[in-house]
Amino acid sequence: MASRIPPLAISVESDASPRKNTSEAATSPLVNGEKSIFQDQVRGYSVLGSPLRREVGNRSITRSFCIDDADLEDGKVPKDRDRPSHFLSLPKIQNQALVSGLAYCISSCSMILVNKYILSGYGFGAGIFLMLYQNIVSVTIVSTLSLSGVIPTEPLTWKLIKVWLPVNIIFVGMLITSMFSLKYINVAMLTILKNVANVITASGETYFFKKQHDRQVWISLTLMIISAIAGGITDLSFHAVGYTWQILNCFLTASYSLTLRHVMDSAKQATKSGNLNELSMVLLNNILSVPLGIILVLGFNEVDYLLETPLLRMPMFWIVITSSGILGLAISFTSMWFLHQTSATTYSLVGSLNKIPLSIAGILLFKVRTSMENSFSILFGLLAGVFFASAKLRNNSHS
Repeated sequence: MASRIPPLAISVESDASPRKNTSEAATSPLVNGEKSIFQDQVRGYSVLGSPLRREVGNRSITRSFCIDDADLEDGKVPKDRDRPSHFLSLPKIQNQALVSGLAYCISSCSMILVNKYILSGYGFGAGIFLMLYQNIVSVTIVSTLSLSGVIPTEPLTWKLIKVWLPVNIIFVGMLITSMFSLKYINVAMLTILKNVANVITASGETYFFKKQHDRQVWISLTLMIISAIAGGITDLSFHAVGYTWQILNCFLTASYSLTLRHVMDSAKQATKSGNLNELSMVLLNNILSVPLGIILVLGFNEVDYLLETPLLRMPMFWIVITSSGILGLAISFTSMWFLHQTSATTYSLVGSLNKIPLSIAGILLFKVRTSMENSFSILFGLLAGVFFASAKLRNNSHS
């Protein structure tokens, strides 16, 4: 609500992210708030990746970064995700697994909370412009690092752009709907509702790709649906507009994951090296999102609002929205770092457990009115997400 690094879905399972999204190279994540909230999110993880990370992270986003939690489809890190020898030479750090895990958790939680603060705290009414600005921040940073030789990215070609454009259109829709829903829905409920994207994605995998899931996976998905319905019924701050945008976001998040899985092989063939790493997807998604974002800002008439709002004349506001773009990108880098230091199982479970402190922080920081019934529904949904992650990993290991 995906740096949006997509997917980021990354993903809140985000989202994001957010925020993971293909058979071999999906990233969650919102994602940007969903960049994270999903990234969830297409970064080398399972198609059933966390929506929060995808958007959010996926923004990461997924955006790429939607990205936002995702588990690895095969229960291991794909070879093409191994870090190149020249990739971000980091200084020696003691206990890198712990440090990288904390960095990933903090960046993914912060992405969604900052986006929520911008949209609800400041009352910023131009969600599409926020997405566009975060895209520009991500493109600037990734391009600078790529040109300086710090990170590897694939050259963009017209052939690759044509293959990727349908995915990017869905990606932009995922990020925008994530922004719109985040404005009206509290963070804890948003996290639970994003679980519905997992249900749609699993159903799509079974229908389109004939992928079989075991009983425990379907039980956990059923529990997610029950918690989402119970949470909506008991939500004291229920907002029909926000829930409508979030339902649409779940369908777009699932569509993004399934479409990405479908076109990934073609996208790899369209590159000069025959491979498409996560950073290249981040750059590609964000570059293509800029012209689409400009068109949508004009189409939704956000220009008049931007010209009138006093927020754009506040230096602190620019610092905050710039930090949101940087956090979206940070989700991608920290998730890759964490994954390289641990295992797919640890990464997936930490992503699911990370939604618990995120939900608590969202309730406390934004003084959300809640009830015992609603709190129980949220906790039930969070535990269902953890059960889903463990069940999916067991299913993959048995396969």
